[in-house]
Amino acid sequence: MDRREFVKLSLTTALASGVTPYLFAEKTGEMQYRTLGHTGEKVSIVGLGGYHIGMQKDANESIRIIRTALDNGMNFLDNCWDYNDGESEIRMGKALQNGYRRKAFLMTKIDGRDKDTAAQQIEQSLKRLQTDHIDLLQFHEVIRLSDPEKIFRPGGGMEAALAARKAGKIRYIGFTGHKNPEVHLKMLHTAFVRGFTFDSVQMPLNVMDAHFESFEKKVLPVLVEHKIGVLGMKSMGDTNILSSKTVTPVECLHYAMNLPTSVVITGCDSMQILQQALNAASSFRPMDRQAVAALLAKTAKAAQNGRYEPYKTTHDFDGTYQNPQWLGPTQSGATYPQA
Repeated sequence: MDRREFVKLSLTTALASGVTPYLFAEKTGEMQYRTLGHTGEKVSIVGLGGYHIGMQKDANESIRIIRTALDNGMNFLDNCWDYNDGESEIRMGKALQNGYRRKAFLMTKIDGRDKDTAAQQIEQSLKRLQTDHIDLLQFHEVIRLSDPEKIFRPGGGMEAALAARKAGKIRYIGFTGHKNPEVHLKMLHTAFVRGFTFDSVQMPLNVMDAHFESFEKKVLPVLVEHKIGVLGMKSMGDTNILSSKTVTPVECLHYAMNLPTSVVITGCDSMQILQQALNAASSFRPMDRQAVAALLAKTAKAAQNGRYEPYKTTHDFDGTYQNPQWLGPTQSGATYPQA
């Protein structure tokens, strides 16, 4: 089966079966939890973004935000090897001491496309995070059409991830990206033809994505069909969507939660923003079709050309474009899809 047939079959199957966004939702205290795809892990419907956690002037404030999130049931922690030159992982590692590690489902990402670079980054992340294992490791910024083959080829980054999983250093494997749904589909297909199914996939899911180069329309049904954990990100487009003056922060979070996401990851650079995320999680109730349609109607015009989703249309959000050395020593010839 070629990739076009695979996508068509996946979409047809998922749409025919129907998508139930709140399947397996549970509530403990003020936090709601969902199942992370076929892993069976329970994760909070809102997760703490790792990039913003390394931006506070006082590292102790970062630690306070992380621990407050965990104390309030937000168990999904996002991070990445390259965030703030490693400072995000270092601060999170400090926050996870004194018993906090057992409260967290810990995810981080690596950039390495070859085995050696990927293995080195995994070891650095483990050291910074002060843990003997990472719950979920994801290949970061799969944004080039050439990325899937580089990761899966002999001597590619996947070999390092599989070796780390075998050694008990990581538990699950996923990938992330924000550029174009076609890259995600190629990554999934590249894995499937090799007999591998990812445990999770992270991608933009928001009120504007639905109108422009939509991950929700093109990739989400495939993940649902294959029971792959869905990690929603950029629910507010890093404030870009809010700048359109069409929707509120809570509307953005609730829209993403209303999709079949396992968790919606959001950046929290202050206690105030963290509380906003916690409140959105506790107040979320399934939205009917009319409510969803009303939100989409408000954003349709603004979303048409991708103006408020610059991570799809520019290289402004592409850390590995600005720093290709993060990918490894021989990662040349990258090709990017046109938005």
